Amino acid sequence: MKATGIVRRIDDLGRIVIPKEIRRTLRIRESDPIEIFTGREGEIILKKYSPIGEMNTFAKQYAESLCQVSGHIAVIADRDQVIAVSGGMKGMLGKELSKELEDKMNNREMVMATKGEKAFIPIVRGTADEFSQEAICPIICEGDVIGAVVLISTSDKGKMGEVEQKLMQSAAGFLGRQMEQ
Repeated sequence: MKATGIVRRIDDLGRIVIPKEIRRTLRIRESDPIEIFTGREGEIILKKYSPIGEMNTFAKQYAESLCQVSGHIAVIADRDQVIAVSGGMKGMLGKELSKELEDKMNNREMVMATKGEKAFIPIVRGTADEFSQEAICPIICEGDVIGAVVLISTSDKGKMGEVEQKLMQSAAGFLGRQMEQ
């Protein structure tokens, strides 16, 4: 654990304010769920909760299935990072999502784009995109965006179309419903 030097008092309702600097650094937004742990020596540990991250094994299997059916690289992300990749580009796993992808997810927008088009956005921060096509669909659970399903292609052969769009919507809908149970 790393000390921050910040001390906060508990108010009469038992609340503690997490300083803005820490929220910004850890990318914690208003209404984000926080998981609470206790340590052996009386510590209280707060961790940003990722509901879709809880399904890591399932997300990985689903990405593999999506990759086999579509013939494209399949990526599943929670609101902050890539949690499953299948079909290549394993280096994306665990990487932080790009600001552009976060914005598309928060606006509940689907993206179908080819490199060079205005709609084409980076998937993860700080890396050059090594693919030529992308299809992105937000995962919605109980009215909240909890992540995204992404198909990417490194091939210039054939443009992604309605089949990929329907596949993405089905995958995102299925994952969203799985989280509701």
